[in-house]
Amino acid sequence: MIYCTKRLALCLMAIVAFGFTPQTMEAKEKKNRVLRHVVCFKFKDTAKASEVDVVVKAFAALEKKIAAIKDFEMGTNNSPEGLDKGFTHCFVVTFDDEQGRKEYLPHPEHKKFVGLLKPILDDVFVIDYWAAAD
Repeated sequence: MIYCTKRLALCLMAIVAFGFTPQTMEAKEKKNRVLRHVVCFKFKDTAKASEVDVVVKAFAALEKKIAAIKDFEMGTNNSPEGLDKGFTHCFVVTFDDEQGRKEYLPHPEHKKFVGLLKPILDDVFVIDYWAAAD
């Protein structure tokens, strides 16, 4: 019991001395993370390769048109597992924070891209998550 009390007292002294509180730890964590926006496309069977290529290039071009985008990555599925459910293209858009995503989603260039995409899109899957900043 005395050992536990001493240990608790040492921990509390460290918290006070170094300022480690749940709030400051959370604030530090928020500064060291980015928001990833993952988008996967399944194109219509009738989509021509040239149409898909136009969409892929247009998505990649958004990085230079929308300042909120901090990083962009893309690729086509090459998994041997056969679990893709017809989704062939994956795009990862990185933002510094939720404000960046809020600027991106209604941005005129993003809306223009969506208009280009819709005629050949069969399905889309989107998931966002927080990741450690590089």
